Amino acid sequence: MKRNFDDLLLGSIELFCLAAELSSFTAAAAAASVTPAAVSRSVSRLEERLGVRLFVRTTRQIRLTDGGRVYFEQCRQALLQLVDAERLVTGGQAAPAGLLRISMPTPYAHYRVLPLLPQFRKRYPQVQVDVHLSNRNIDFADEGYDLAIRGRAPDDSNLIARKLEDAALVLVAAPSYLKRAGKPKTLDDLQKHDCIQFELPSTGRKIPWTFQHDGKDIDVVTKGSYCCLDDVLGVATLVRSGAGLVQTYRYIVEKDLKNGDLVELMPQFGGSSRPFILLYPHARHLSLRVRTFVDFLVENLTTGLR
Repeated sequence: MKRNFDDLLLGSIELFCLAAELSSFTAAAAAASVTPAAVSRSVSRLEERLGVRLFVRTTRQIRLTDGGRVYFEQCRQALLQLVDAERLVTGGQAAPAGLLRISMPTPYAHYRVLPLLPQFRKRYPQVQVDVHLSNRNIDFADEGYDLAIRGRAPDDSNLIARKLEDAALVLVAAPSYLKRAGKPKTLDDLQKHDCIQFELPSTGRKIPWTFQHDGKDIDVVTKGSYCCLDDVLGVATLVRSGAGLVQTYRYIVEKDLKNGDLVELMPQFGGSSRPFILLYPHARHLSLRVRTFVDFLVENLTTGLR
């Protein structure tokens, strides 16, 4: 195997990653116990080797270029894998460590995953967790994420997909709205009501509502005066305020239903659900922190929801 990296180049990559993380040559120098000039030389060395500008520099700050951001994410993952490799050989992998980056939809984060993170960190205190909350599909390679939770598995053979749950859907409204507009009793009645919409950012289309009729799922297109983009929790706030009807995940409104702040409607057409799937890249040697977190989520979500 040909040698592509000498000690000087590997050191330059480490200093570059530090500067990118801290957005400062001076801070990176202090963290690495070197001079700011040494950091600057290391970055220049990499830029000359790659033929790509990595930072935009001003007198007050530095920021990554688009190419620099891609290079940083790849280099950071490579350095973390080197750390994992050393721990694996020396036996230090008994304790997962390092930065874990996960992307997930807002409601699933708030109601399912975020409440579990203190328990995970208590068990594995050397793991730091970065959480990205969005319905937008992320690019694992370009954005440097370890895992993602999404509503469907993409057509990507490089990703492993594990279902966490089928989340039940429920149609609800506030008593104040029902007092004003009455209760729908049939699916056709929905056309007479203010139905709060949600637009999926990945497609730009409003999500149809799904019901079960004669043992089959059917989609119903609804209309309304309100539409939320990107954040599903917005529809929950609107429905609690009496804005209209909404179909949402039961786990979001469970407490509201129990205390009477919301009312479940047309349960005879209930029973539909949507999946939540854990995604992560195939890897010959998946880092211990990722494997540990995958096992933790599967254990706490798939078993805890039965």
